Amino acid sequence: MIIALSNGLHRIARSVAMLAVAGMFTTVMIQVVARYVFSSPPIWTEDVARYMMVWTGLLGTTLSFKGRADAVLMQSVFAPRPSFAGLLSEAIRSAAVLSFILPVIWFSFIGLRGGFAKGYLARQSGLTADTLGIAMAWIAVIVPITMIIILIHLMAQWAGDTDAQPDVSSPEAGLD
Repeated sequence: MIIALSNGLHRIARSVAMLAVAGMFTTVMIQVVARYVFSSPPIWTEDVARYMMVWTGLLGTTLSFKGRADAVLMQSVFAPRPSFAGLLSEAIRSAAVLSFILPVIWFSFIGLRGGFAKGYLARQSGLTADTLGIAMAWIAVIVPITMIIILIHLMAQWAGDTDAQPDVSSPEAGLD
C-alpha cells in the first residue's frame, strides 16, 4: 500500500512540477515581451516566476529522491547491497534523511515554543504576497508537502520499492 501511495504521489509531483515549469516559462515570456516590446512589464510576473521556481525545485527534489538520483554519493556509496555494509549504509542514509525532514515537518506546523499559531505555515498565513494579494501560506505549503512526500518515498523504500534503485550488479554501477 505504501509503495502504491509513493508511486501515485510521484506521478502527481511530476505533473505539478511540469506545470510549474510551464507556468514559470510563460510568466517569464510575458515579462520579456511586455518589458522589451511594450516597455511596461506587469508587476506580478516576477513573483509568479519566482514562486513557480521554488515549487519546481522542491517537487524536483521529491522526484530525485524517489528515483535515487538525489546525489551521486547516494547512488554509489549508499546503493543497496545484500550485505551488512549495504544495510548499514541504508540505515545511515535513512537517519540522514530523517534528521533533516522530520524537524522541517514539525516546525512547519509547530512553533519553537509549541503551538500551531507559531509554526511556519501559521506565520506565513499572516503575510500577503504584495503583487498577488494571496496569503504566503499558499506558496509556502510546498515545504511541508515536499518533506511529507519524501518521508512516504523513504517508507516505500523500506517496504521494498525497487523501481528506481540502481543496478549494483553491473560493473558500471555508481561510476557516473
